[in-house]
Amino acid sequence: MFLRVLHDDDSSLVEVLDLPQLFDPFEPLVLGRLHAGEELQEPQSWPKAQLRFPSGEALPACWL
Repeated sequence: MFLRVLHDDDSSLVEVLDLPQLFDPFEPLVLGRLHAGEELQEPQSWPKAQLRFPSGEALPACWL
């Protein structure tokens, strides 16, 4: 699943690598890989509060 990460300067896509972690309301972070450039990026943790659906919609409250 791809989500948009909100930054002040850029709105890049993050590939979520652990979907159960995304759906767990007790997990504040989710493991994902930034899709920027041509090289495969290293996985890192992203705060769920900074993630949105590609359409711009916020994540459901039950996931947060």
